[in-house]
Amino acid sequence: MIDALAAGPVDLLATRSYYAGTALLLGIGAYVMIASPNLVKKVIGMNIFQTGIFLFFIASAYVEGAKSPIVGPKATGPFVSPLPHVLILTAIVVGVSLTAVALGLIVRVYNEYGTLEADVLQEVRSDD
Repeated sequence: MIDALAAGPVDLLATRSYYAGTALLLGIGAYVMIASPNLVKKVIGMNIFQTGIFLFFIASAYVEGAKSPIVGPKATGPFVSPLPHVLILTAIVVGVSLTAVALGLIVRVYNEYGTLEADVLQEVRSDD
């Protein structure tokens, strides 16, 4: 790992392109959440941001040359920890649930106010 850091950031990104993918997904997701006034687009941006976090955790759990953690009588070598994968599976379930609740609330907001634009909703709420 120290050799990879000493080689420079370009070489590090060339060997570990998932960091660039993670940064790209996090940036796109954050931009969509901040820049878009539409509530549905904000939920989509949140999902893109979550995907970037999932990619980061799974990619950082990768161990070169590691085996699955099924230990037998003659098992040797480095093993992959199953904990990050389990955590991400749980996070995916929570993310899907959060998306379902958010979209359900968005449907209720649209039925009540007739718009999904955040700035229009603020104006309508301030008038009430």
